[in-house]
Amino acid sequence: MYRYRSLTPAQKLAILAERRERGFPWHSPPHLEAPGEFRIVTGACFEHRSILDSTERRQWFAEELLKSLAEMDVTCAAWCVLPNHYHVLVRIVRIKEFTVGIGRLHGRTSYEMNREDSKRGRRIWYRCADRCMRSERHFYASVNYIHNNPVKHGYVKRWQHWPFSSAHAYLEEKGRDWLLRVWREYPLYNYGDGWDDF
Repeated sequence: MYRYRSLTPAQKLAILAERRERGFPWHSPPHLEAPGEFRIVTGACFEHRSILDSTERRQWFAEELLKSLAEMDVTCAAWCVLPNHYHVLVRIVRIKEFTVGIGRLHGRTSYEMNREDSKRGRRIWYRCADRCMRSERHFYASVNYIHNNPVKHGYVKRWQHWPFSSAHAYLEEKGRDWLLRVWREYPLYNYGDGWDDF
C-alpha cells in the first residue's frame, strides 16, 4: 500500500492492468479459493497506526478476534496481536464466509474503539491479506514468524514475554523443547521481509 503511493501514474496503471488481467480485485489483495487449507492472515491498522495502543485494548481485541474465529468455525493454529496489526494462522473452508466474518470483526471493533476515543468515522483497519501454506515447512515457519513478530518489531526481547499470542498455549501444551526444535528446524530467514511495504 505504501510503496504504491510513490509509483508514477504509468506504473500504477500497469499494476491495475495486470490485476484486471489476472481477475484480481483492483486495489486489494485477492482471497483465492483453497478449501480446507491453512493460511496466514494479516490484518493491519490503517497506515499502520498504533490504535491497539494499550494492554487493555490489545487484550480486548485478542478476545474479540478469537471469539470471531470460533464463530466462523475455523481452526486457529497460531495468533498474535500487536499495536498496529495482527496475524492468525487458520484453516479456512469457505474464504468468502471468512472474509465476511473478518469484515464484521473489523467493523464492530472499529465502532467500539472510535466510540472510546471519541473519533467517530476514523478508519481503523486496512483490509486483510492472506497466503496459503505451501508445505509443512511453510506452516511451521509461519508459526515461528507469528510468535516471533513482537520481537521482530521491537516490543519485547523474547517472544515468550509478549502476552498477546498463542506462544503461551504452545509452551503449555507442547513444551519448551518442542518449540526449540521447531524454531531450529523451520528458521525464518527472510520470511515476511517487505510485507509492510504495501
